[in-house]
Amino acid sequence: MRISVVQMNQGSDKLANIEQARGLIGAALAADRPDVVSLPETWTNLGGGREARERAAEVLPEPGGMGGAAYEFMREVARQGVAVHGGSIIERGPDTLFNTTVMFDRTGTEIARYRKIHLFDITSPDGTGYRESALYGAGDRLVTCRLGDTVFGLTICYDMRFGEQYLALRKLGAAVIFVPSNFTLQTGRDHWEPLLKVRAIETQCWIVAAASWGGYEERGATRHVYGHSLIADPWGHVVAKCSDGLGWATARIDPAVTARVRRDMPVLEHRAARRVDMDAAGRVDIDAVRHGDMDASGCVGIDAVGRVDMDAAGRADMDAAGRGDRDDAGRAASGQKAGRAPH
Repeated sequence: MRISVVQMNQGSDKLANIEQARGLIGAALAADRPDVVSLPETWTNLGGGREARERAAEVLPEPGGMGGAAYEFMREVARQGVAVHGGSIIERGPDTLFNTTVMFDRTGTEIARYRKIHLFDITSPDGTGYRESALYGAGDRLVTCRLGDTVFGLTICYDMRFGEQYLALRKLGAAVIFVPSNFTLQTGRDHWEPLLKVRAIETQCWIVAAASWGGYEERGATRHVYGHSLIADPWGHVVAKCSDGLGWATARIDPAVTARVRRDMPVLEHRAARRVDMDAAGRVDIDAVRHGDMDASGCVGIDAVGRVDMDAAGRADMDAAGRGDRDDAGRAASGQKAGRAPH
């Protein structure tokens, strides 16, 4: 399976953003013939304030129903025979907006929908404040989906700082985890690639991170996002990466690599066999694993503030499942490349 991550420089004009995505996806399909294409976070809108985000928002349809412009564009692309991971778009819910991923199989059928759990409420090193929760509601469920024999886990941007969510997705069978992002330039320089590599190493999953790049206007000021879209293998090697500017990068996802990494270093089985618990006084107690709480649909429960089954001491209740692999060098098989947008 070949996956392309698409790197955009979207602004506040939704229709212009759709056309930008159309051109980049078309170029990636022509050059690399991927089986899956992945878009960045909120690729239909970046900047322009609350009003622009409200204009870009779409009510997502019931299965098989007619959606808005971005939803129908992604379904149209998928019907060309390529699965589409839709990064995220702005979903208009009954009472609030959500930062939401939708994914389509090669027939244009929606197979997954995920609302971002961890909202970006931080102050950056230069003092700029970001309050995603002022506009968006938080999701409350982990989501996986399947294409062929591959299980995909869905996350969005700031989620990457919460390793327990990624371990829970691994427990649910994920071999590939998507991380569409609008990572700020300041945090991206120091944290983007290290965090993604750590998520790949600790879960022994492929990490697929399509990102936005460049400047955008927000409340009279120009802000910048980092870009550097990448794909990392389960050993933590970056096997495909975009440079600055618009473009895409493509890698082949090799299940044999996953299987060897997990077989040769069975960290989740070791996690299950013996775990280290810290009580409130900070004392270490190694006990037997306790299984995570799962509902009837197989989703790991997330409470209203986005914690993954955490007890009072802050422990994540997750057991281990699945094995894996790598080749001698720990690298993905041949076929990785990056593309630049046509001028």
